[in-house]
Amino acid sequence: MKNLFYILITFLVFTSCSEYQKALKSEDVGLKFKMGEQLYEDGKYNKASRIFTQIVPAYRGKPQAEKLMFLDADCYYQTEQHYLAGYRFERFASSYPRSEKLEEAYYKSALSYAQLSPVYSKDQHDTDHALEKLQLFANLYPESQYMPKINELVKELQYKLELKAYSIAKQYNHISDFQASINAFDNFIADFPGTTLREKALYYRLDSAYQLATKSVEYKKEARLNTALSYYNNFKRAYSESEFIKDADKMAESLKEQLEQYSTKS
Repeated sequence: MKNLFYILITFLVFTSCSEYQKALKSEDVGLKFKMGEQLYEDGKYNKASRIFTQIVPAYRGKPQAEKLMFLDADCYYQTEQHYLAGYRFERFASSYPRSEKLEEAYYKSALSYAQLSPVYSKDQHDTDHALEKLQLFANLYPESQYMPKINELVKELQYKLELKAYSIAKQYNHISDFQASINAFDNFIADFPGTTLREKALYYRLDSAYQLATKSVEYKKEARLNTALSYYNNFKRAYSESEFIKDADKMAESLKEQLEQYSTKS
């Protein structure tokens, strides 16, 4: 019985392969479409995609083209070919704006572009592009069942942009380019007012201002000391219980001591 089972399985596999190869070589686009649909339903997306690619041009302008283009795009989606999936679903949406599959097409296109977003340390052009697509979906379908996932992705990608901007500002601090660090943190705080990294950003902006002031040339020193002290006051008001508060207090004491000499001179 076991041998009979293996023989049957082998026969079915070879028969299936034979039918697939026959469809690939056939000039009958109807046969190809039927075979592609069956492969798609069976979850054999790479094989289905190969069939669909052959027949898409032949079906342009025909009633079956809508279904074919959606299945073709979804094969790329299911096989995680994210750029091609995003592009194909976009093309489907523009070609069939009244399709019952339109919402799903926009959704899967947005998800595909989101998957192209790189780690935060790399250029974030693809992240910006993905956020545009996610926002487009949210604008078109604000009540969609897919919105929880859309919101989750927006939050994830937004944090990636925050982390990128924060890391640049922190790197300037690390290499002692303190003025550049202050400018970058100022921009970061303005661009991401609700960020979870705000506490650290305010602290390291203070640290950069402190370093810049204490190492400054004399004619710029008093103004920079006062600026650094104002940054301390901002930090203290917002995060009096911060893990950084002891270090911040020490900087403030040093700033006040150094400013005393200017009040004595006046």
